[in-house]
Amino acid sequence: MIEVGILINVGEINYKVIRLLGKGKGGYSYLVEANNELFVLKQIHHEPCDYYEFGNKIEAEINDYERILQTKVRMPKLIYVDKNREIIIKEYIEGPTIADLIKEEKDVSIYIKQLREMLPSIYKAGLNIDYYPTNFVVCIESDRIYYIDYECYSYDIKWDFDN
Repeated sequence: MIEVGILINVGEINYKVIRLLGKGKGGYSYLVEANNELFVLKQIHHEPCDYYEFGNKIEAEINDYERILQTKVRMPKLIYVDKNREIIIKEYIEGPTIADLIKEEKDVSIYIKQLREMLPSIYKAGLNIDYYPTNFVVCIESDRIYYIDYECYSYDIKWDFDN
C-alpha cells in the first residue's frame, strides 16, 4: 500500500496522495493531486484472490482499456502507465458510485437505463465488463455514469448484464 500524504513521482510528475479510494482484486486506487488537478493512481497488487486467476495485471489493464475504447462505454481516460512499477494514472471522475447510491436507497433507474444504452456496443465488441455497482461512478458534473474499472472479458451470456 501507498502511504497517504506522500509525494510519488510517476512519469516525471509528482503526485500527492490524498486518500485511498478503494481496493479491488487487481490493485489499490488512490485519489492523487498534481498541478492543482485530481487523478486516480492505481497500484497493482499481487494479493491472492480465491475466485480469479491473474496473468500479467498491468498488461491486462492496458489491453482491456484499448478493447473498451472500441465501445460506447464512458470511462476515465488512461493518462500514464509505469509498467515497471505497475502504476496507472487515470482521469478522476468525481461523484458517488452506484453502490453508494443503492446504500443510500436512492433511485438508480436512470443510471441502469444509461448502462443498458451502452450494452449493444459492449456485446457487439464481443465483451462483458464487470457490472458490479462499485465499478460505476455518477459524474457530478454531467449526471452520467462512467465505468471506472478497465476490466473486461470475452462475451459469455452467463456473465452479461442481465445474468
